[in-house]
Amino acid sequence: MARRKKIYEGKAKILYEGPEPGTLVQYFKDDATAFNAQKKDVIEGKGVLNNRLSEYFMTGLNSIGVPTHFIKRLNMREQLIRSVEIIPLEVVVRNVAAGSISKRLGIPEGTALPRPIVEFYYKDDKLGDPLVAEEHIIAFGWASQPDLDDIVSLALRVNDFLSGVMTGVGIKLVDFKIEIGRIWENDFQRLIVADEISPDSCRLWDMKTGEHLDKDVFRRDLGNLADAYTEVARRLGVLPTNVTHATKPTLIN
Repeated sequence: MARRKKIYEGKAKILYEGPEPGTLVQYFKDDATAFNAQKKDVIEGKGVLNNRLSEYFMTGLNSIGVPTHFIKRLNMREQLIRSVEIIPLEVVVRNVAAGSISKRLGIPEGTALPRPIVEFYYKDDKLGDPLVAEEHIIAFGWASQPDLDDIVSLALRVNDFLSGVMTGVGIKLVDFKIEIGRIWENDFQRLIVADEISPDSCRLWDMKTGEHLDKDVFRRDLGNLADAYTEVARRLGVLPTNVTHATKPTLIN
């Protein structure tokens, strides 16, 4: 479709004006970043894979009654989404200790947590997206207590869905990040899952080998990022079964 007015450009995606009021076109770039964009590269095919994988997860969530901003995929790199007011929080759900929680609390990576833990990080690149408590969120007006209750409920439902899907293809869902947006239907506010769900925003480990199949491959120089994402897509049926790690990503409808 023809390019429209650019609304916003982030590290991994660009948002364009949509064809109808209340819609946007979300474009997935091949850019890979880590450590608050201190490490950067361009990974051929990454945007194509993330577009298709995010479509897969968002469609699945919509089908079980978890509302998302996703409307439909438009082409290899773009999808039509609902325009939302993003709450300035990254919502992280952790099932297994890894990354920052291991560093903060000295918990060895790979330790199963006693229950899923929901954390909130304030979205501000200049501050390094700091961890914040519910008291901060309410005091500074980022979200109300009822909003937070709904956000936690949404996050845990997403966790149940993703955990089940991943377990079914031999992948352990270690943790993931989502963002939540506000939309208004008449005079009523509704909270929905926004942004994306992809290996960029999840930690995914092979259940047998412990192999990383997520952005930690890029962060920690563990191999080829496109190969890891391709493997996730292949297992989920997004790619044909005859695709190998050496094959460039090719979508199927």
